[in-house]
Amino acid sequence: MEETTRVRRTVAGRVSAAAVARAAGVSPAAVSYVMNGKGGVAPDTRRRVLSVARDLGFQPRRPAPAVDPDRSRVIGLVMPNIINPVYPCFAQGIVSAGAAAGYEVFVATTQDDPDVLRQVTATLIERNADGVILAGTLREDATALRLLRAAKIPFACLSRRSPYLEADFVGIDDDAAAEAMMRHVLSHGHTEIATVIGPRLSSSSLTREQAFIRTAAAAGVEIGGDRKISTALSSAGGRIAAERLFAADRPPRAVVCGSDEIAIGIMEHAVARGLRVPEDVAVTGGDGHPHSISALIDLTTVVQPQQEMAVEALGLVLKRIERPSTVHQSLICAHRLHIGRTCGCDPAARR
Repeated sequence: MEETTRVRRTVAGRVSAAAVARAAGVSPAAVSYVMNGKGGVAPDTRRRVLSVARDLGFQPRRPAPAVDPDRSRVIGLVMPNIINPVYPCFAQGIVSAGAAAGYEVFVATTQDDPDVLRQVTATLIERNADGVILAGTLREDATALRLLRAAKIPFACLSRRSPYLEADFVGIDDDAAAEAMMRHVLSHGHTEIATVIGPRLSSSSLTREQAFIRTAAAAGVEIGGDRKISTALSSAGGRIAAERLFAADRPPRAVVCGSDEIAIGIMEHAVARGLRVPEDVAVTGGDGHPHSISALIDLTTVVQPQQEMAVEALGLVLKRIERPSTVHQSLICAHRLHIGRTCGCDPAARR
């Protein structure tokens, strides 16, 4: 940390890759690999380099213009929105790594509307984008993906899979992450449990819900009916779900959520009703946003390596641009549990 501060104060103008390497304690080659979306770098090292580069304001030098006249040097990034913090985090990683590789990134949002996605896809095809990254694909989006494939534009799915079309994918093991979280909640002795996830048309949301329910059932805890809710992936969606849950004759004592924003909405509504978290109701999330795991909120949640996922997704697209192939890859990045205070764990004991 001291070295990072010293570099920030003394380097004038453009921050060099060498300065990032010194501050991160790695070789300049490792910085180059990370910023160009290449493999061969350990996940922890990749996260450290991305964090230091962001803190120092590192702007990679653009390479010489592409010789290939058929290349536009544009990558499309399509996301549901920029409200949920996970998507700006993805965008930052892709834009930075794209710049290092000499690509501009065209960002568009769809509000989870398949018709908007088809329009965006048509625009990217018309503009001759070299590749596309889709963060937040839904089950209904297969038509748009087929348009990209017909146009021979490489693409990768980030965070959510497409169930109807095989494609490159980068994400976490949602099933294992959800199972681990539910096991932790059960370890507190909770039996009155509700689950709240995002849209079931999302592969990640559906997988998390299924793992929550299966894991609880294996422990003899049945979750069903009004205690199994799908809502919008936002704090507003969480508040709507919480209103239903806490208005019931027998409200749950624990709410296991598929996203941090939903969990925050649950807690907001609980506090407004005079409920204490975790004394009256335990709450867990599923993204690991920096503000969620900060000391202020200290949400028990699944932490996704969002920057790493973003850079890996870009790497898959760039690889497919350079070497077209019909073989598709799935990269599963390592997640971890952040055990905060909202599940009922003793902060003093954790320290």
